[in-house]
Amino acid sequence: MTDQATTPAAAPAADLREGIVAALRTVYDPEIPVNIYDLGLVYGIDVRDDGRVDVRMTLTAPGCPVAGSLPGEVEERLEEVAGVREANVELVWEPTWSPEVLSEDVKLQLGLI
Repeated sequence: MTDQATTPAAAPAADLREGIVAALRTVYDPEIPVNIYDLGLVYGIDVRDDGRVDVRMTLTAPGCPVAGSLPGEVEERLEEVAGVREANVELVWEPTWSPEVLSEDVKLQLGLI
């Protein structure tokens, strides 16, 4: 069995992932001045070799006022990344987001430590 990370087909997806993460870091939570990636709202990124991207993400709370618009904004940003043919964002609620997922850097930035 071949290690997928070393196969030629996996290399483009790995390179594309960097651009996807960079794009996610340009989308900010409207209530917390931190991007959605560093805030820990992105639970999974699946990049296919054909340029389709699936993202699983959550919000800080189910009643978040941007629940209807943020996933579409994320899809638009992802589709601007060179090599992304199509983006799909799935909004999930499990596991529930909590501030414990924040990195020390983000906690420091928000004055939580």
